[in-house]
Amino acid sequence: MVVATWNVNSIKARYDRAMAWLDKVSPDVLCLQELKMTDEAFPRDGFEQRGYHCSVYGQKTWNGVAIISKNPATNIRYGFGPGDDDPQSRLIAADIDGVTILSAYFPNGKTVGSDKWDYKMMWMNKLRDYLFSDYSFSGPLLLCGDFNIAPTDDDVALPEKWKDSVLCFEQGRVALEKIRSLGFVDTMRLHHGEQGPFSWWDYRRLAFPKGDGLRIDHIYASEAIADRCTDAYVDRDERKGEKPSDHAPVLAVFD
Repeated sequence: MVVATWNVNSIKARYDRAMAWLDKVSPDVLCLQELKMTDEAFPRDGFEQRGYHCSVYGQKTWNGVAIISKNPATNIRYGFGPGDDDPQSRLIAADIDGVTILSAYFPNGKTVGSDKWDYKMMWMNKLRDYLFSDYSFSGPLLLCGDFNIAPTDDDVALPEKWKDSVLCFEQGRVALEKIRSLGFVDTMRLHHGEQGPFSWWDYRRLAFPKGDGLRIDHIYASEAIADRCTDAYVDRDERKGEKPSDHAPVLAVFD
């Protein structure tokens, strides 16, 4: 099973790239973030023509997440479950081939200390509680997505530059570690112990050609399936060329 996660930064803007990428890579599951469109507007036809099923939790203009899968998804859950009053579409979960998969778009936070930062911390704590109460870590469970956190300085090309940003601030890193410590393994770190590989480069200030990247997109796996992860990598080429997302796809392969 090949599982991928990709913040496309507008599926409308990235549609042609996404279709070409699916034709080339053909993952079994693709978790998408930042769709920037409603469920009704989502371009299902292109995915379905390629043999994929679409589970979508969209939102007009902002946010939006999806799980695209070759085999049908069951037990689809939106947000934090019944009674969730968060108007932002940031979390979708489904069961596919016996694996429970979540596609998550963590809030950015904008500026440390702002109301958006407070929302980010609240959302991450809420996610931790939701995972703890509603999911089993004894079976195969994957948390995939744009976490908007670089867990350590090894996940940042220029740590000193980014240390006080919303992507690297210690409070955010602690909140993410509380989620990981529920029983997740960072699949990338099973196969890459060195700095990087990075998954996001700012559009501004020539960040990509200058190598100013961060690893903020992740695939976390419960131990039951992490033991079967044979590879993990970033498809850096998707950050190149015309009209790329500022994120590159992250993939994990499971035996």
